[in-house]
Amino acid sequence: MLVEVTRGGIVESRHRGIAAIVDAEGHVVAHWGDFEKPVYARSSVKSLQAIPLVESGAVEAFGISDEELALACASHNGETRHTTLVSAWLERIGLTPADLECGTHLPYDDATAHALIRAGEAPSPVHNNCSGKHTGMLATALRKGEPTRGYIRFDHPVQQRILGVFEQMTACDLSKAPWGVDGCGIPTIAIPLGSVALAMARLADPRELPDHRAEAVTHIRRAWAANPYLIGGRDTFDTRMMEATGGDALIKIGAEGVMCAVLPKLGLGIALKIEDGASRAAGIAMAALLRQCKVLTDARWNELAGVTHPDITNRAGLAVGGIRPAEGWPEQV
Repeated sequence: MLVEVTRGGIVESRHRGIAAIVDAEGHVVAHWGDFEKPVYARSSVKSLQAIPLVESGAVEAFGISDEELALACASHNGETRHTTLVSAWLERIGLTPADLECGTHLPYDDATAHALIRAGEAPSPVHNNCSGKHTGMLATALRKGEPTRGYIRFDHPVQQRILGVFEQMTACDLSKAPWGVDGCGIPTIAIPLGSVALAMARLADPRELPDHRAEAVTHIRRAWAANPYLIGGRDTFDTRMMEATGGDALIKIGAEGVMCAVLPKLGLGIALKIEDGASRAAGIAMAALLRQCKVLTDARWNELAGVTHPDITNRAGLAVGGIRPAEGWPEQV
């Protein structure tokens, strides 16, 4: 039991989950629940999906900036700051939003979505929270001389290359792993949660990786840390927590209650999955683990109350309950 929801002095709802903290050598520092259970990591592993973008030489070939590399790792809000960068990146590599196969949705940022509606404008694929990742995949395909059309298919070289990266970073044979289709159309692979945490630890401490991979990982980590706003945006958990920890924790949320963290100074990786898929619980659980790892201080925990243990409000805006880590969890790490 990771997270509780209270109202009127009692626990109204509970969220179960699994979590693991792992170091770069594969030692399990702490775990809760069946951490060997395969999960779809969804967007929490975009940093791994960006590795071929760097290793292919596309970054140098197309002059991809650290801001653009951060967007390749992002689930952004679709704010103007995000979409302007994606649009310029596409134009520079000779493509248009029509080449993105991620689909279209309204910006996650309410103010931006309302502005579009008031202007009578429809969102485009660049507003999709995954547009940076997809632009990175297109850039990789161009660099390798591969077709850009159909780059989201499981059998496309772009996705097969990413599958190989997953296997190497998680130390898992994924040749027979179940896979599905993510919300943005790309394959999502079932990987044991502890192995996802291992991959995050190898991002935190890449010393045991081959030199070429270690250089790519270090570049991605640097871009991720330097651009927290691009990873999410206004009022997102990822952005607020990275800003609060000053880059000591690199955070990435995924759909269905998955979240990962890279702790560079500690050489640790964290992965968690909320059983019922509730995103409201994933951030609370991650914040509690960061606090136990001493990455998030008690002072910061209290300053970020709206993120770490937020109130539940009624329609009039009055606090009527709260969301918090389950009593007694997590025990000291």
